[in-house]
Amino acid sequence: MTYLNDVLLGVIEGITEFLPISSTGHLLLAQHWLGARSDTYTIVIQAGAILAVTLIYWQRIVGLFADRHVPENRDYLNKLTVAFLITAALGLIVKKLGFELPETIQPVAWALVIGGIWMIAAEWYAEKQEDRSEILWRVAIAVGIAQIVAGIFPGLSRSGTTIFAAMLLGTSNRAAATEFAFLVGIPTMYAASGYEVFKQLQGNAVAEDWTALAIAFVVSTITAFISVKWLLGFIRSHRFTAFAIYRIVFGGLLLVLSAAGLVA
Repeated sequence: MTYLNDVLLGVIEGITEFLPISSTGHLLLAQHWLGARSDTYTIVIQAGAILAVTLIYWQRIVGLFADRHVPENRDYLNKLTVAFLITAALGLIVKKLGFELPETIQPVAWALVIGGIWMIAAEWYAEKQEDRSEILWRVAIAVGIAQIVAGIFPGLSRSGTTIFAAMLLGTSNRAAATEFAFLVGIPTMYAASGYEVFKQLQGNAVAEDWTALAIAFVVSTITAFISVKWLLGFIRSHRFTAFAIYRIVFGGLLLVLSAAGLVA
């Protein structure tokens, strides 16, 4: 029973990391009832979800590197690299500035609502464009920036912010925008997790319960694998509108609960 909360947190992370509904926002809310966790815990179990995506896209990743002499693959890899480097550079700046995740629900709730409204507007705009699967340079740059914006404002959703940044700036095809956003997230989250683990090993951070973290990591990986497989099939024939409505309703409920003093 000691680690049941970690199983629950792993399930929440796995389900919400790649659905555009904000994993960090849901984790922050869950921790109000299940107990607070460190930033290291949150980032590392997110890497569990990233591992699931790595397994799902394994053939695509191997194909890109194996056939990198093909101009199309080389161009795609270059854009993935630039997006990752932008995120890494901005992420280090944010860390140096001492940014911490919010400890209250209200800013997350507002981000959920605003992000939901933005998603509806963005998809409406994207659907008016011609169907384009190409990843433009401006898309790669925007996705790199969007990952940090989502990290600074938990509740926006990293996947949602990056997917819709891509769709708004030229990659109007949902599947193509989603694939690029997910592939950029792979090295980003591995690097973030590695950085946090390194800090722990250097003794510069609070002590971590590695068993609890490992349990949540494994559960997150399994749950995310199932969740992403479902999402990739869903977006072939459905819009993201249902997720946007969920965000608005959920965020609105949190604002009501916060105003009533039922959540902090």
